Amino acid sequence: MRVISGRLGGRRFNPPKLINTRPTTDFAKTGLFNILNNHFDFSEVSFLDLFCGTGSISYEFASRGSPRIVSVDKDDQCIHFIRKMKTEWSLSVLDIIKTDVLRFLETAREKFDVIFAGPPYAMKDIAALPDKIFERELLKEGGWFILETDPKYDFSGYPHFFRRTHYGQTNFHFFK
Repeated sequence: MRVISGRLGGRRFNPPKLINTRPTTDFAKTGLFNILNNHFDFSEVSFLDLFCGTGSISYEFASRGSPRIVSVDKDDQCIHFIRKMKTEWSLSVLDIIKTDVLRFLETAREKFDVIFAGPPYAMKDIAALPDKIFERELLKEGGWFILETDPKYDFSGYPHFFRRTHYGQTNFHFFK
C-alpha cells in the first residue's frame, strides 16, 4: 500500500497481515482524491475518518496538508498500526480514537469539512450512517460526507445525496 500524493507521496506502508481490513485500492483512492482536489483546499480541511482501518485515507489527507484529522476504529491491531505510522511519519495532526464508530457518532460534537466512512461491507447498519452524520450535524457548512460501499447500495434517493462514483467493486456515495 502507498500514499498517492502530497509530501508523503510514494511512501509505502505495510500493515501486518493479521489486520482484518479491506483497504481502499490505490485505483479507487486516486479517483476519490481527483474529485476532492477540485473542491477542497486541503490545507484548510478538517477530516474525520470513520472505520479508518490501516489509516490509508487519513494518511492521504495528512500528506496533502490537512491541519486536523481524527481517525476512529475499534480494532486493536488497526489502532496500534496507525499509532506506529503516526510516530514514524511524524503525523502530529492525526488524532486516533479507539472506539466503536456508532458509539463515537452518538457523542460526537465536533464538525468537519470532510467525513469519510469505509465500513466493513458486511456491516448491517451501513444504510443508517448518512442519517447519523446529518442528525448529529457533524458537517461544517459546505462539507461532504463520503461513504464507501460495495455496488449493492443505492443512496440516490437520500435528501443529502449528490453523487456516486465507482471504481471496480468500490462505490463512493457523496452527501452534502
